[in-house]
Amino acid sequence: MSENPTGFHFLYKVINKANQQLTSHHHLLHFSPAMTSSINRTGSDGGTIILNKYQLTRLLGRGSFAKVYHGRSLINDSSVAVKVIEKPSISDPSMEPRLIREVEAMRRLNHPNILKLYEVLATKTKIYLVMELAPGGELFTQLTRRGRMKEPTARRFFQQIVSTLSFCHENGVTHRDLKPQNLLLDENGELKISDFGLSALPESKKDGLLYTACGTPGYSAPEIVRRKGYDGSKADAWSCGVILFMFLAGYLPFDDTNLAAMYRKIYQRELAFPDWIGKQPRIIIQKLLDPNPNTRMSIETLMNLPWFKKSLRREEEQEFDTDAMKCKTNVNVNAFDLILMSSGLDLSGIFEDGCVRKERRFMANAMVGEMEKRVVEVGGKLGFRSRRMKDKENMMGLVKGRVVVVAKVLEVASGLVLVEMMVVGGGDGLSEVEWDEMKLGFEDVVVSWHC
Repeated sequence: MSENPTGFHFLYKVINKANQQLTSHHHLLHFSPAMTSSINRTGSDGGTIILNKYQLTRLLGRGSFAKVYHGRSLINDSSVAVKVIEKPSISDPSMEPRLIREVEAMRRLNHPNILKLYEVLATKTKIYLVMELAPGGELFTQLTRRGRMKEPTARRFFQQIVSTLSFCHENGVTHRDLKPQNLLLDENGELKISDFGLSALPESKKDGLLYTACGTPGYSAPEIVRRKGYDGSKADAWSCGVILFMFLAGYLPFDDTNLAAMYRKIYQRELAFPDWIGKQPRIIIQKLLDPNPNTRMSIETLMNLPWFKKSLRREEEQEFDTDAMKCKTNVNVNAFDLILMSSGLDLSGIFEDGCVRKERRFMANAMVGEMEKRVVEVGGKLGFRSRRMKDKENMMGLVKGRVVVVAKVLEVASGLVLVEMMVVGGGDGLSEVEWDEMKLGFEDVVVSWHC
């Protein structure tokens, strides 16, 4: 059955121009809306083919928002995992920010122990996240089948989790839903952290703290449930303590069918260790499972402990450090960066037909200085006086009577800028006719308009 594109038209030129101008680098992402002629069809062996790019072969798992399939690339025959999000889920108000967080977190975190996101595809009824395949499945399944781990095995997986979280935190991302179900294994038995749908990005913080209550009972830090400001990295440290206990004991440290009773155990730290857990990991777990986040052991402190460092290969330490440095120093902008910038990390333009009438954004082929002059010229032709905004780089004001339009020009790549124009005074601001007249003034350089 044919699937037509939804409101993705404003993305087409951005993607095409970005792919023409930007140099490809590892794991370049493409947000690829379905073209009008694209259809989902059934292959000769029965698997669904999506957008003539991937064939879905079998179901790997399902969650509350999506199903995950094994997929085969029709281009190079490689295996991938494809998360399919159905239209009813997209209409759920909680789905949009969750999807944004997952895509944005996986986009900016390039690490050997984080599941890679290769591509995002979309049709009228579905969104597809094309990801790295972890053929070893969930670590939770291994725990269920084999029970508890021996200490060296537990430490090896724990080292990978903690080192990866440290990398995430250095780059401003906290996971907030760390549990064995979100820990996958690749073909070599190495760990891959997945499901960043509840993660927190740097822009989520207020005064350096997070305020959203989320996560999975039994794994989430107690301060998250209080709905007060909390340190995301300390919350992840708590989850590490739960996971280490589960690795070594084979069951959760605080478990009760009555949720209120379970939280009482957590707050009172009613923690009983089985005899086989050694002294050093016991101390670490106790310090990680401290209900007071101010005195709880941090990830940084944990990584410096002798027990944690034991058997940690030097090349692994160097690899983590190198990856963190790469992420910090990488200034390349890919196609997905441009989309996120143009939509202000708000995908409402994807899921809805309506637009914010007091604001317009567009991508343009120009240098910053050239575009600033063009803004002044276009505004002047429409009767606006220009004013450079004090102490605001790359920002200017256009004034006509009571109407004030603030224009901001940002360089996103060489010769490519993002222009944001927002009405900050003058009642209802500009009419649609006036916006259309302003658009005409930029028509020859505009790559894509986003309302």
